[in-house]
Amino acid sequence: MNKSEFIKAFAEKANFTQKDAGIAFEAMVATIVDTLKKGDKIAIAGFGTYEVKKKPARVGINPMTKQKVKIAATNAPAFKFGNSFKAIFN
Repeated sequence: MNKSEFIKAFAEKANFTQKDAGIAFEAMVATIVDTLKKGDKIAIAGFGTYEVKKKPARVGINPMTKQKVKIAATNAPAFKFGNSFKAIFN
């Protein structure tokens, strides 16, 4: 399912127009981005948690040349599903 298919399905479930569902989706994504940029975490009970994880600098190996390469530290967005959400599928 791609973004437009998701928005269409969301609109049908919520009884929204596709335009309104698209606006709601973009607002949700923007809110998640803004919250994570501030360094905060989002925990949605029964669904999961969004957070930014700090990945430390490390040394990797270039598979073509076998030379060691320095990989800079980064911040990466992460999402972890909650146990009750995971339980739906098992």
